[in-house]
Amino acid sequence: MSATKIIKEFEQRDIRALSKILTCVENEDSKTLSILEALFEKTGKAKVVGITGPPGAGKSTLIGELIRLLRDKQMTVAVIAVDPVSPLSGGAVLGDRVRLNRHFIDNGVFIRSLSSRGKLGGLSASTRQMVHVADAFGFDYIIIETVGVGQSEVDVRKIADLTAVVLVPEWGDAIQTMKAGLLEIGDIFIIHKADREGAATLACDLREALQLGGRGASPVIESSVKYPESLEAIPNAFDRFFEENKDRIRKRRAQASKNTVTELLERLAWNEIRRKLSKKTETGKNPYQWMGQYLKKHPPGRWFK
Repeated sequence: MSATKIIKEFEQRDIRALSKILTCVENEDSKTLSILEALFEKTGKAKVVGITGPPGAGKSTLIGELIRLLRDKQMTVAVIAVDPVSPLSGGAVLGDRVRLNRHFIDNGVFIRSLSSRGKLGGLSASTRQMVHVADAFGFDYIIIETVGVGQSEVDVRKIADLTAVVLVPEWGDAIQTMKAGLLEIGDIFIIHKADREGAATLACDLREALQLGGRGASPVIESSVKYPESLEAIPNAFDRFFEENKDRIRKRRAQASKNTVTELLERLAWNEIRRKLSKKTETGKNPYQWMGQYLKKHPPGRWFK
C-alpha cells in the first residue's frame, strides 16, 4: 500500500491504518519517514504520560485502572506497552495485552505492545515515533509503559510530558530509588499496593528524600486496587501537573524534537555501518582492519555534511 493511501485512511480515523503505520514504524519500513513527515504537523495535542518503575510493581494493573478512570472522563487513551524481547521470536512477550484485555472492545482505547529489541533505557528504538503517530491520530492521552527499569533505564523522561514512577513497599528504601535514578526522572510518585505493610514508611522516606533533593513539591500518592477511591488521586494529579507546568512541558517537547533528529541519524548511521561491516565480514576479512580503513576514507566529521 502506498504512503499516500495509508495516510488518507489514517486521516479518516481508520484504526487499521493506525495499526499498519505503527507496524511500518516498528519495522523501519521505507515508507516510514514520508509518513511521519506528513503526520507530524497534527501532533502536539495529546498528553503523554510515561509509567515506569521496577519489575513487579504492578504497572500494567495500574494502567488498566487509569484507563478506566480516564474513560469515565470521556478521554480517549492509547497505550504503548514496551515488553521484554522474546529470546525466540525477537518480538514482544505481550504480557501487557493479557493484563489489559478488558479494554479491548472499547473503541476509545488502543493498546499496542512492542518489543524493546534489546535496547537499554526501558523503551524500544521506535517508541518516540509511535507516540507521534498516536498523537496525530487524535488520542487525548498516550500512556507509555516501560520495561521494568533498572539503574540506567530512564529514557521515558526524554519522550513523556509527565513521568510517573511506580514503586511498591517491598522494593526497599528511598536510597534504592535514588540509586536507580528514578528520583530525578519522576514528576509523580505512586506507591502501588499500598495496602501492604511498609507502604507508609516508604512514602515517608520518599517524601523526605524528595525534600532533600529540592523536589518536595512532587506528589507521592499511595494507591491500591483494593481501595478504588485511592486510585482517583492519580488522574487528578495528572490534570494538575499539565495545568501548572505548561512552560516546562513546552520545553520538554522542544528538546524531544531535537532528540528525534539525533536518534534517527544515529540509527541510520548505525544501520549503514552494520550492513557494510556484515557484508565485509562474510568474506572472511578482518573487521577491525576494515573499520580502520573505512574511517580513514570516511571520517565521522564528514558523514553529515
